[in-house]
Amino acid sequence: MKSFRIGILGGMSHKSTIKYYDQILEKYYERKHDYDYPEVIIFSLNFQRIIDLEHGDNRKGYIEYLMEGIKALEQAGASFIIIAANSPHAVYDDLVQLVNVPILSIVKATAEKAHQENLKKLLLLGIKFTMQSTFYQEFFAKEGIEVIIPSDEEQDRLNKIIFEELVIGLFNDESKSIILRIIINYTTDGVILGCTELPLIISQEDTRVKLLNTLNLHVEAVLNQYFKMNPME
Repeated sequence: MKSFRIGILGGMSHKSTIKYYDQILEKYYERKHDYDYPEVIIFSLNFQRIIDLEHGDNRKGYIEYLMEGIKALEQAGASFIIIAANSPHAVYDDLVQLVNVPILSIVKATAEKAHQENLKKLLLLGIKFTMQSTFYQEFFAKEGIEVIIPSDEEQDRLNKIIFEELVIGLFNDESKSIILRIIINYTTDGVILGCTELPLIISQEDTRVKLLNTLNLHVEAVLNQYFKMNPME
C-alpha cells in the first residue's frame, strides 16, 4: 500500500516547526482517534541563512536555497509539502513552478478562513519582511479583503520581539502587552498572525479581536490534503 508522506520545510524557526509537527499529529488523533499517524519528513533549513537572504533582498538566492530543502523533501518521498513559515510565501508563485509535488499555501488557507468568516479588513502582524512584502495584500484582495499593516515603529517592535525572543522560546508579559496594544490601535474585523511564532505568545483568549492563527489554519489544510489523498483513512 502506498504511503503518502507529508513534507515540512522548517527551521524558520525551529520553535514553530516543532509546533507544526506536534499539531499535525494531535489534530490527526482528534479526527481519527487512532495511532495510524501520517508519515512526516522534516527538512530544517539554516535560519540565519534565510534571514540574510531576506534582509539582503536576494530573491534568486532565496528561491535557490528554499528549493534545496524542497528538492530534498521530494527525494525523500514527500507527497506534498508545506513551508512552515509565512515569509517564504513571498516567493510561493516562483517555487510552485519548480516542484513536482504540491506546496500547500499558508496564505490561501488563511484567506479561505477569512472569507468563511466574512472578514473584510484585517491587520497583518509578522516580521518586517512579511509586513513590508505584498503577497498577503495581493492574495486577499482577490477575495475582496483589505489587509493593512502597523506603523513603521510598531513593525520594528514586533520584529524585535519575534527575532530576539519568540524564535528562541522566550515569552514575557511585556512583549505580549505590546502586541495586544498594537492590535487595539487599529479598527479591523480581525488580525492575521502572519508569523508562526506569534501564536506561541498570544491566543484568542487574550483579545476580543478575531485572530487568524496561520499555523493552525495551515495544519488544518495539511490534514485535509492528507485525507483527500488517503480516502480510506
